[in-house]
Amino acid sequence: MIDVYYWPTPNGKKVTILLEELDMPYKVVPLAIGQGDQFSDAFLKIGPNNRMPVIVDNDPKGGGAPISVFESGAILMYIAEKAGKFFPQDPRGKAEVTQWVIWQMANQGPKLGECGHFRRLGETQGDQSYAVRRFTDEANRLYGVMNNRLYDRRYLAGDVYTIADMASYPWTVGWKAQGQDLEDFKHVKRWMDELAARPAVQRGMAVGSELSIDPSKLSKEEQDRLRKLLYNQRARPAPG
Repeated sequence: MIDVYYWPTPNGKKVTILLEELDMPYKVVPLAIGQGDQFSDAFLKIGPNNRMPVIVDNDPKGGGAPISVFESGAILMYIAEKAGKFFPQDPRGKAEVTQWVIWQMANQGPKLGECGHFRRLGETQGDQSYAVRRFTDEANRLYGVMNNRLYDRRYLAGDVYTIADMASYPWTVGWKAQGQDLEDFKHVKRWMDELAARPAVQRGMAVGSELSIDPSKLSKEEQDRLRKLLYNQRARPAPG
């Protein structure tokens, strides 16, 4: 059994999509990031970056003590390699998948996340027009990267569905809030439609839907509290 420390964000959904595709038993351990669960000393032991998702594999390959893994890309690689699916291990196939997983981790996720952040922020923290333009344009560039990749391939790593697709898909469903028009990226749209039709993707995306919180329905005081908790974080002192 794999324990998944989880909240229904795009990074969390990458992991549940893979687990659903594999039909691998797992248990969701809700990590209420809006309440600060990710900053607890107990979670820090398995999630040293104070971010979710994190998994604990209680039955690792080869036996022995449970293995914890943090960072969603590393989690996808670990689970897929353990299962022997969705992550080819021949040198060429592995390189193709790995580079697109790392692209997602280093580019698509962070930049689309910043795009959404500044577009949601509006003028509440002063003039954000440069940041909105900067990250909306970068989001557009990244959709273009995917579109150019997918025009002559069925999936990001080639003709086979892999963890590279599972990593990128949850971030694309917010295209409208990211200021993008899918009609400009017909190959991405074709790819998204195909993935959206997969039952395992549907199940993985739905995990934890009951946990989601609509910030617009919170009081201004609660919104300010969450903003203070989640944004502008600084270094945590080392123990001792």
